[in-house]
Amino acid sequence: MNIIGIVCEYNPFHNGHLYQINEIKKRYKDSIIVVVTSTSFTQRGQLSVLNKWDKTKVALMNNVDIVVELPYVYSVESSDIFAHYSIKLLNELKIDTLIFGSESNNIDHLKESAKVQLNNKEFNGLVKKYLSDGINYPTALNNALKDLKCAPINTPNDLLGISYIKSILNNNYKINVEPIQRTNDYHDIESDDIIASASNIRNRIINNEEYKHMVPKVVYELLKDKKQSDKYFEYLKYKIISEDNLDKYLDVDEGLSSRIKNVINKSNTLEELIQNIKTKRYTYNKISRMLNHILCSFTKDERKKTDKLEYIRILGFSSNGKKYLNKIKKDIKTPILNKYDTNYKALEIEKRVSEIYSLIYEDIMDLEIQNKPIKKDEL
Repeated sequence: MNIIGIVCEYNPFHNGHLYQINEIKKRYKDSIIVVVTSTSFTQRGQLSVLNKWDKTKVALMNNVDIVVELPYVYSVESSDIFAHYSIKLLNELKIDTLIFGSESNNIDHLKESAKVQLNNKEFNGLVKKYLSDGINYPTALNNALKDLKCAPINTPNDLLGISYIKSILNNNYKINVEPIQRTNDYHDIESDDIIASASNIRNRIINNEEYKHMVPKVVYELLKDKKQSDKYFEYLKYKIISEDNLDKYLDVDEGLSSRIKNVINKSNTLEELIQNIKTKRYTYNKISRMLNHILCSFTKDERKKTDKLEYIRILGFSSNGKKYLNKIKKDIKTPILNKYDTNYKALEIEKRVSEIYSLIYEDIMDLEIQNKPIKKDEL
């Protein structure tokens, strides 16, 4: 029996995700699928249109066996940190194969790039050189790869795939990696195909356009009556205006605090604010994450205190998933939570973030505090 791991965000779960799971089941008929998912906010600092509990329900209803939470303190982070803790969780749960979507579908190419970044002594020096020229990190990374005669990597799934591979190599995990060809363009927000990007679907939700054919029926039923609001930006703006010191928050680098303060009252939307802060050095996604850290009061000091993975939190499981967990639990070193224990710093922060999500979008606090994994048999 193969134990397959997937790292996901399901923002929202769509037909492309279903295609990936179905493809896994074709390749590995007798398998357990373990998913690690971000929670209320995504790796890019965006609000998740499906809450963590709805993500879990949808995943279980579509052949996933175990859903595990990637805590906020690791999920709203750079790709390398996001990948490090995702793979650590999956390794704790004894997966043997990691499967991820890929634009190139060229595993040899991705492995070569990962090995260059880890082992080539010139690589870090080249990246630092480009960063000192005021270039943002993804561009500096690609320039360094070009200088070392490697093909550049500039698509999001491939970049994450390389981060996964680096984590596996760095930690000597016994995990095979296998890509599945992405079937749509992540940039495309115009396509009307049944398999479309999450960005396309979110854009349609915001603009009240049709997306029913792009997601499984259960997802459409969960999303159709949910209302988007401007509360995210309103709360963020209040936080920025009322705070004297923004420098304490994660990713607020030297000089950015005053820049944010200078443009906040000139910005009428989150998009405007990001564009007004953005420079050649800072990518859109880095600014978005930084603003989310301000909104959620996530400090540099808290990040240091949560550097070690403290627990494994299971959000849901199938009957086969439960049997598998019972089989391996004695060999798992990290505690599996069976109650809501905010003595864990990362979970204390998760509670705060869930409360903010509940204020902005949808109240999930009853489920959050109850902390009871969803059982597929009861859906």
